[in-house]
Amino acid sequence: MIFSRAIWLLLVLPAVAFSDVPAVDNSVSTNETITVPFKLDRNRVIIPTVVNDSKPLDLTLDTGMRFDGVYLFHREFVDEIDTSGAIEVQVGGAGEGEASTAIMIETGRVKFGEIEIDSQRVIISRSSHTQTFPTDGVVGWNFFGHYTVEIDYDRGIISLHDTSEVQKDSSWQMIPITLKKDIPFIDAVLEVVDGERVPVSLYIDLASGDALELLTKPDQKFTLPDSLADNYLGTGLSGDIYGQNGRVNKLSIGSCDLNNVFTAFAPAEVRSKQEGADGILGNDCIRRFNVIFDYTHLKLYLKPNSFFNTPFE
Repeated sequence: MIFSRAIWLLLVLPAVAFSDVPAVDNSVSTNETITVPFKLDRNRVIIPTVVNDSKPLDLTLDTGMRFDGVYLFHREFVDEIDTSGAIEVQVGGAGEGEASTAIMIETGRVKFGEIEIDSQRVIISRSSHTQTFPTDGVVGWNFFGHYTVEIDYDRGIISLHDTSEVQKDSSWQMIPITLKKDIPFIDAVLEVVDGERVPVSLYIDLASGDALELLTKPDQKFTLPDSLADNYLGTGLSGDIYGQNGRVNKLSIGSCDLNNVFTAFAPAEVRSKQEGADGILGNDCIRRFNVIFDYTHLKLYLKPNSFFNTPFE
């Protein structure tokens, strides 16, 4: 999650590892379509969520969340939410520092939209890096791990369908996905500099408000453009991230071309722990489509929406 260069921060949950924490599966299952309203803020999908009778919290929908439950950023939630029986866990993420500590319970009750689920994992960060994040936390696997998830950015509605295979008309384009440690990867083609089109593997990070982040490393497939500006890119769970900003001439996803894409160039060893990734596709790209995530059948459906031709700022 990359925020404004001046006052915003960065959360990178695709890289989060929860040491010695087993998976939990306590989702609601239904054959009916469930709708969950959301708001778009700083290019992120924000879902009002209640945790253990808390006030409504603003949680970012995150494809990097790999467990049922929520990850909360602010330590004051320890006093506001019943954390009886909590244990301490280590949370590693992007940045140059060590893993941070958090407390965890398995007895949370989470409610969003029409869904209320008991026995949920709730992790509350103690990291100094997360305390000033502008949202309250993230939620993810409760959606992507158990439903076919349709996000209508035009209407601000998420529809949760059962996991039978989606049948869509020709206005939708199907893009195959690969799940690596439950993170969705797609193949795309980049033209970073004029005339050099290269195939790349990108993973989708809905918690990132950026359009595109490319990972710089010795074996990178693309040539860096000449006009790059050194910059502080943000802060991850393990510290600050520095890199460069610039533009990519063209990003092609299936038959859809996105031009003059504002891009962050970040050192791979600091920004991302995902093996085989050339870069990260953030929500400033994804929000230009109405989308359907079908993890069960390893498919992503895209349809350009009213945001598609919005210039990249």
